[in-house]
Amino acid sequence: MIFKKRMNGGYAGVDDEDAGRGLVSDENALQKHVAFFDRNNDGIIYPWETFQGFRAIGAGYLLSFISAFLINLGLSRKTRPGKTFSLETLMLGVEVKNIHMAKHGSDSGVYDSKGRFVSWKFEEIFAKFARTHSDALTSHELKAMLKANREPKDYRGWVASWTEWITLYNLCKDKGGLLKKETIRGVYDGSLFQQMEREKLATAGKKKE
Repeated sequence: MIFKKRMNGGYAGVDDEDAGRGLVSDENALQKHVAFFDRNNDGIIYPWETFQGFRAIGAGYLLSFISAFLINLGLSRKTRPGKTFSLETLMLGVEVKNIHMAKHGSDSGVYDSKGRFVSWKFEEIFAKFARTHSDALTSHELKAMLKANREPKDYRGWVASWTEWITLYNLCKDKGGLLKKETIRGVYDGSLFQQMEREKLATAGKKKE
């Protein structure tokens, strides 16, 4: 086992076999990405928790409500295979441990089929599409990436990728309209959501003073 320094501090273990391919193997990055929305940490994300998570990072009520419904509707069955129709399945829970089963096509490939972070695919985003700034994407560059990632006739994947990235851009772009590399990296490991929640709470606290 070797260790690789993370951009946001700390170290992640990487197996020697996977190191050359940039795969983090001792932790599931995709699980970390969604775990923020598991508000009670029971391993299942229900629509109201997704709603609470979106609100916690500063999304409006309408966006939070629509996102909660569509995300859980789209992911629930995929992450709970074998579950028979029941009141429980109607609650649209998403199982964190099985989130890799819900990976859609036409994505960036930064998560592999097991939900692990693939560092070279992450770097490839900026090598290919960051033309204005090497460490950020403009709105135009982001749309160019989404178009390039489209797989033939994968309409669901097109919509899912567009929705994810455009939502991220609108919530996290800086004052210059740039989506920074470190911001995108934080989305992939889930740390950005925690940071956004802390900043929102701090801002709310200052307004009360």
